Amino acid sequence: MTDPDIQCPFPANEAQRLRAVRSYGILDTLPEVDFDTLTRVAANAFNTPAAVIGLMDSDRLWFKSRLGLEVPQLDRQIAFCAHAIMLPGEPLVVEDLREDDRFKQNPLVTQAPHLCFYAGAPLVDRHGYALGTIAVVDTKPHEFTEAQRALLCDLSSMVITALESRNLMNQLGLLAMTDHLTGLPNRVQFERVLNSEVAHALRTGEPFTVLYMDLDDFKGINDSFGHAAGDEVLCEVAGRMKNQLRIEDLLARLGGDEFAVIMRKTDESSPEFLVRRIFDAVSAPISLSNGDKVGVGISIGIATYADAIGSMTDLLARADQALYEDKRRKNSP
Repeated sequence: MTDPDIQCPFPANEAQRLRAVRSYGILDTLPEVDFDTLTRVAANAFNTPAAVIGLMDSDRLWFKSRLGLEVPQLDRQIAFCAHAIMLPGEPLVVEDLREDDRFKQNPLVTQAPHLCFYAGAPLVDRHGYALGTIAVVDTKPHEFTEAQRALLCDLSSMVITALESRNLMNQLGLLAMTDHLTGLPNRVQFERVLNSEVAHALRTGEPFTVLYMDLDDFKGINDSFGHAAGDEVLCEVAGRMKNQLRIEDLLARLGGDEFAVIMRKTDESSPEFLVRRIFDAVSAPISLSNGDKVGVGISIGIATYADAIGSMTDLLARADQALYEDKRRKNSP
């Protein structure tokens, strides 16, 4: 639902505001009780049949929570919120939309649901960006007191608190699945993704491949140059390996000098091709911050999950066995 005659305002800091909205990772997520509770409180407090919590994206107002409205989003052009976020410090209250020149031709007013009343308080984050609004609407006019304006602003602050708490929990969850030295996914995340890939392969029959890798004589680097140098080597190796992967592949550090790759949608040649690329990239000399140069080798085991045969445990055992055989070949006289 759009109307070319309706003018949609944009904040001067729109690019930064959009980055702030998207940094929360909340667009197009499922309903959550914390936000649904606040929309119920708003509708009850202001005696309206409908209340929403909306985030303003580049071209749409997306509803994280909605009560009394069926649509999951609105075109930005007709969203009252587009006007509300222009004044982050105060709520936008329109007691009768039919009498306001900005809104009386809006299709939400002239057509179903024939809205007459709107009150929305901007959701302003700690950096001052208006992310969206918490709003109440009705099909009949309302008078709105100063006390009600203050209460709506209080509810807006509660929404921001819920957003920040959600963001913090997501960040903590990400930290729990990230290797702190290299920034790569850790073993926990690797196994989670691997479980998902096995399930996908069972449904679709699409093969995927796991590479198990560890560095050759990494202990010698630690012994000769110290553990700080060893950490430098691990970070450099992680970066080099990551640069060889396709965007759909996952590289993880399992611990110590052990790494693994999940290669999605593989054919017979692609794992061998990637192995050669990784081997060449890792084998090039590494310059340490103290000026020393070190060389490191890598052993790699390959196992492909195809034809929906075997479990995740079987797959990892085959990759581990292939890694052992690669090391044994290198150590043979």
